Amino acid sequence: MRRTFITFALATVVMTVASAQVKPGIEVLRDNGFAELKGKRVGLITNPTGIDNKFKSTVDILHQAPGVTLTALYAPEHGVRGDIHAGDKVDNMIDPATGVPVYSIFGKTRKPTPEMLRDIDVLVYDIQDNGCRSYTFISSMGNAMEACAENGKEFMVLDRPNPVGGNKIEGNLTEDDCISFVSQFKIPYLYGLTPGELAKYLNEEGMLANKAKVNLTVIPMEGWTRDMSFADTGMPWVLPSPHIPNPDACIYYPASGILGELYFISIGVGYTLPFKLFCATWIDAEKFAKRMNDLHLAGVYFRPIHIKPFYSVAKGENAQGVEIYVTDREAAQLTMIQFYAIQELYKLYPDKKIFEIEENKSRLRMFDQVCGSKQIRERFGKRYRVEDIIDYWNKDVDSFRAASKKYWLYPATPATKPCKSEKDCCKSKTTK
Repeated sequence: MRRTFITFALATVVMTVASAQVKPGIEVLRDNGFAELKGKRVGLITNPTGIDNKFKSTVDILHQAPGVTLTALYAPEHGVRGDIHAGDKVDNMIDPATGVPVYSIFGKTRKPTPEMLRDIDVLVYDIQDNGCRSYTFISSMGNAMEACAENGKEFMVLDRPNPVGGNKIEGNLTEDDCISFVSQFKIPYLYGLTPGELAKYLNEEGMLANKAKVNLTVIPMEGWTRDMSFADTGMPWVLPSPHIPNPDACIYYPASGILGELYFISIGVGYTLPFKLFCATWIDAEKFAKRMNDLHLAGVYFRPIHIKPFYSVAKGENAQGVEIYVTDREAAQLTMIQFYAIQELYKLYPDKKIFEIEENKSRLRMFDQVCGSKQIRERFGKRYRVEDIIDYWNKDVDSFRAASKKYWLYPATPATKPCKSEKDCCKSKTTK
């Protein structure tokens, strides 16, 4: 049995490598003989997602690279080796595999200090992101860019795919009173850029503190196009955080994650389907599923489901609701799904006013920060109708697309138009 398992695992690795259509930035850098890093002292911000297509860590690749001196590692949320739970403080340490010091940038210090940068010439960033503004790795990247600009250090991004795709842009720009580590820059909730493209945008558009500019190099991928799903790349997936176990979770994260900030209902975190559910002990699954499907939301379908979560919301209780199926990633307006869910739940259960429930009130500030605006909650909370927020939510999409397009590093593909009205969002395109 053990031999069979090992053989299967090795075969899977071989198949993954053989089928990879896209080379991540670390492979392109290596294929070029590490020319951009030769003779330099290198710092690296990474986590377990920083790998080549044969699963070798960028830490080990740079540590072994001829002519390159890896002098420091920088640990974002979850740590360099992925051994820290979500939200937990990351401590300074020595990486046992390389003996290189690891500096925490997720704890009391979220921006590398001059002391942390003293022994490097260039700071390299290599992390697989999920393409969503509230995911903290891009905040860490921006902070590091600012620190390098302030301390005369170079900054390099080893690029990776946006798993939501390069066309998907949804959400308003973050407003001044909602700037935080979960919405640090004035970009949409889904911004449709790779990490390298986003770094270029932040740098050139004056988005860093004091409009600073860093000496930036991006090592692009080879073979990626904007219409690709992560599966299309053929690259191996390493979970960037515990509740993103596969690339599909990146599609569902923006569909339910904002609502999840209130712990109002289970979104599948604590069960086996993170970000794919809307469930509670007081929901009737069949009625809820019917109401959601009767909306005929483009590119999405809802299945009744009964669960008993293992932890978090409704732990150990019998809950029911719907499982989300995104049937057309480009057609679906992902972020609106959760607001339609709240709307329909309010129609079924008018006593469940999500923003007025006492135990939710302590989380309202976080909800606003993730939305990037207080306006979403304030407008929606008056009648619990999507029509009251959809125009505001998408008011910045076209202007951001135009502004960010000049920083694209990869071929353009037909872009899905954002929903300009509730009518546009509710076309009968659902696959059943």
